[in-house]
Amino acid sequence: MKKSTVVDFWVGLFVLIGALALVFLALKAGNLSSFTTGAQYRVTAEFDNIGGLKPRAPVKSAGVTVGRVGNINLDPVTFRAVVALDLEEGFEFPKDSSARILTSGLLGEQYVGIEVGGDLENIEGGGKFARTQSAVVLENLISQFLFSKASEGKSEK
Repeated sequence: MKKSTVVDFWVGLFVLIGALALVFLALKAGNLSSFTTGAQYRVTAEFDNIGGLKPRAPVKSAGVTVGRVGNINLDPVTFRAVVALDLEEGFEFPKDSSARILTSGLLGEQYVGIEVGGDLENIEGGGKFARTQSAVVLENLISQFLFSKASEGKSEK
């Protein structure tokens, strides 16, 4: 009888650890593992192409997460993607800073990277990044490469 109780305890503990691991992985995959409760301010950035950027994606500067992507909309006039960035209050960026959409790793998630400028005035809440760089789309790079190789082959003849 005692041996059965000990085995049940270890099996239960193993199942509990497995369930906790699944919850942790689900939160990581859903990008919900870090909640910010501090004060934030919202700035926007317009991009020609956002690739696979999603809401709640990290916003990083020098590798440090300084906020999250709030929401993404399409401007009906310019047909550009308008990305709202919720930045933490402690991080202020000069007005001439730029925002780029980057990828972590080869097939990793996309995030917004902020490259700091040198202006003395900072972007305030409701402000906008003047300079942006869109996501690099792998399919476009491959088609440009193939097109350039095809045009080289025609010019040699």
